[in-house]
Amino acid sequence: MKILILGIGNVLFGDEGIGAYMAHYLNKNYAFISDEHSVDVVDGGTLAQRLIPIIVEYDMVYIVDCVDVKDAKVGDVFFFDYEKMPPYITWQGSAHEVEMLQTLQMIDMYGDRPPTKIVGVVPYVIGEDSTFSLTDDMKKSAGTILKIILDELEKLGVKSVKKANYTLDEVIEGVCLEGVR
Repeated sequence: MKILILGIGNVLFGDEGIGAYMAHYLNKNYAFISDEHSVDVVDGGTLAQRLIPIIVEYDMVYIVDCVDVKDAKVGDVFFFDYEKMPPYITWQGSAHEVEMLQTLQMIDMYGDRPPTKIVGVVPYVIGEDSTFSLTDDMKKSAGTILKIILDELEKLGVKSVKKANYTLDEVIEGVCLEGVR
């Protein structure tokens, strides 16, 4: 089985970059080993519908993105099956050009969407000023996100092997400096 972990988010808008940052964090710190399955971790940024040709090539997809949940706090993490999305979840990336929810609905129209699970995190939504940082609450949620992803892979028979010890702050700094050096 081909498994995709897809981080979605806009790193220009602080907490909304959590999915992208987590994709880089996983790629830098973990190797995924299985005789039966392959795992790819992709920073999908804000590409949304341009990710359709990638998504449909997989047998299972895990998406890390921001969600809006009434009465939830910044950094609260929710994990759900896309097909059984709780009614209190409004899955939106407010700074995303085209929403991932709409992208998955487009894939559904053709019947090509693989089973999809969402790791949704409530962001602090910033105004017009951009920032390449995460709030402390969002940084704390990274551990929960990581545990969910690694536990899900383990259930599928994929071993996650720690290959490095980059901190989330080091990963964020590296993402923001890519191409600058």
